[in-house]
Amino acid sequence: MPTHPVSRTTPCCQGVVPPYLLQRLASAPAERSARLDTAPSVASRTLELDDEMRRRRDSTRSTVSPTAPRGAVANRLQRTIADAKNTQTLPGDVVRREGDPAVGDAAADESYDGLGLTYALFDEVYGWASLDGKGLPLDATVHYGEQYDNAFWDGDRMVFGDGDGEVFTRFTVSLSVIAHELAHGFTQYTSQLEYAGQSGALNESVSDVFGVLAEQRSRGQNAEDASWLVGEGLFLPDVQGTALRSMLAPGTAYDDDVLGKDPQPADMAGYVETTEDNGGVHINSGIPNRAFAEAAVALRGPAWDRLGQVWFDTLTSGTLTPTADFASFSAATVAAATARYGSGSDVHRAVVGGWTTVGLEPAGTGSASDAADEASKRT
Repeated sequence: MPTHPVSRTTPCCQGVVPPYLLQRLASAPAERSARLDTAPSVASRTLELDDEMRRRRDSTRSTVSPTAPRGAVANRLQRTIADAKNTQTLPGDVVRREGDPAVGDAAADESYDGLGLTYALFDEVYGWASLDGKGLPLDATVHYGEQYDNAFWDGDRMVFGDGDGEVFTRFTVSLSVIAHELAHGFTQYTSQLEYAGQSGALNESVSDVFGVLAEQRSRGQNAEDASWLVGEGLFLPDVQGTALRSMLAPGTAYDDDVLGKDPQPADMAGYVETTEDNGGVHINSGIPNRAFAEAAVALRGPAWDRLGQVWFDTLTSGTLTPTADFASFSAATVAAATARYGSGSDVHRAVVGGWTTVGLEPAGTGSASDAADEASKRT
């Protein structure tokens, strides 16, 4: 089985489904996976394909340095959807371009809509055109591979599998997944957080944050009413789980006899030291995820507005290093909240409270107990 060596470049081909979940599915003993005909073998093939794609990408690029936009037009959305026709050939045959009507293929039309909703979040809320701020065209490929159990950003385009039909459905059903993977592109063009250890967990968390923000905005949900689930709707009915991850309650997204229990920690007391999963990037991302969600619920209202702006400012400020850890990132978000909304503002207090709740009191922010009280207020 693939060992998933650490790659410190862009998280291309890592996929929204963590390797530990696919490994669990691939190695499920017969007595537990009796209800599954093909999912274990599909998971094994997905792991092998992901490793092959990573090796291929690593052999052709040595850094995460962004490439120049291809035919970008400032402040204009440009989408192209291609169909791989269940092969591993990219980009595939173009089936829909910007402005074309729906084609009747659910995956193609869902990806087209998801790219547009994600673009709208960055453009309309933060004044940032596409992923690079310069109108980068958004390209996607659907029907990648045979029953491929993942979706990924390959450094240039989105790629979606159809799922195995037993555990996972098609990956375009979830806007949080589409926006999550696109947000890896946003990070690639801004802070370039290295994809290993705490900086890698932050990279994953940033994608979860903007993934759920795009979804919440599309639904018109306030923070206090949202599910805070990443990948809701991906699991088919026989799976005992609601999503890949829960931002508000890490560790509770699934508890299934085949997939096991969601391993994400909810605070620093549960931080996982591991060499797997690029140093636990999908596992420990639960900690900054919860910090954001707690702050958002404390603030109430649309999370994409003020709190999303703070995270956006943090990523685009130029103050983060690619190796930023949780402590430096939390301090940067507090600085961003202070710069935009003022010291002692409700946003500033909520950000401090969110981090304190997960055991990370940002430097120079005062009483941890006061901050925790702020984050725990519910009316």
